[in-house]
Amino acid sequence: MVKLELDQVVMRRMREDDIETVKAIIKEGCQGTENRLILHILTRPVCLLLLATVSSVLRCFLHSFILALIIPVFLLIVYLKFTMPRSTGVLGTSRPYWDYVGSSYRGAQDETLPNPYSRISGKPPPAKGKARRRTKPNAEDKDKESSPEIVDVEREKAAGQVWVADCEGEIVGCVSREGDCRLGMRRFCRVVVGCWYRREGLGRLLVQSLEQRERQTGARRVYAHVPYPSAVGEAFFRKLGYRLQGEVGYDGEEEEEDEEQPERTFLGFHVTKVFVKDLK
Repeated sequence: MVKLELDQVVMRRMREDDIETVKAIIKEGCQGTENRLILHILTRPVCLLLLATVSSVLRCFLHSFILALIIPVFLLIVYLKFTMPRSTGVLGTSRPYWDYVGSSYRGAQDETLPNPYSRISGKPPPAKGKARRRTKPNAEDKDKESSPEIVDVEREKAAGQVWVADCEGEIVGCVSREGDCRLGMRRFCRVVVGCWYRREGLGRLLVQSLEQRERQTGARRVYAHVPYPSAVGEAFFRKLGYRLQGEVGYDGEEEEEDEEQPERTFLGFHVTKVFVKDLK
């Protein structure tokens, strides 16, 4: 584990040349989540009953009990592998991450989030990270620069915003806010921190800084979707003052404005838990 100086972290909007790095961090942070979700679905009583029924039917045509048992499970796993990224998304959104991230870098690139640790330490964070080393541009890079991707306005608006934590030119984490949101409501997508910088307070810094910005823009409530089997994600958001949607609020009464729907997949099973926090 690498010691991270939080007061030297710059939280800024993602740029075009950050996209591949952000995708790699997201893929690393989500590793194993999809398999845990599939296991969660396969062990639901309704799913087990369905698999047992199909196996019984296949047993009438196959002479092998093992094949009759394995084939339905195998086909269901393959089906979930293909459909789950579309239904749950890598970032906790229904949009596939390659479309979501790729459309999010446009906008005011000089925007940054406040870093409270800089005020505590008395040292201002660096305005810009160290410049990355770039090799001599080849023909492929020139083609990309000469013919930039044209992104529809609606797609860019739906993509929302991706903020990255930049420490001396290295991206060590990211947090995303979905673009489609109701008045006064915001939805945070997956918070990801590089494996070498976890348990250093970076995730907390990203979420709380983005909360402060959204509070200043008029948001009064934020939602966060956590994959159903993720005990770590649930504990993380509870420590930040979030509560599970439907739980009793701070005033002792159930909130009636909780309208966020958890993501669903095969047979309508919930694959995310919705956490909510009121910004005051």
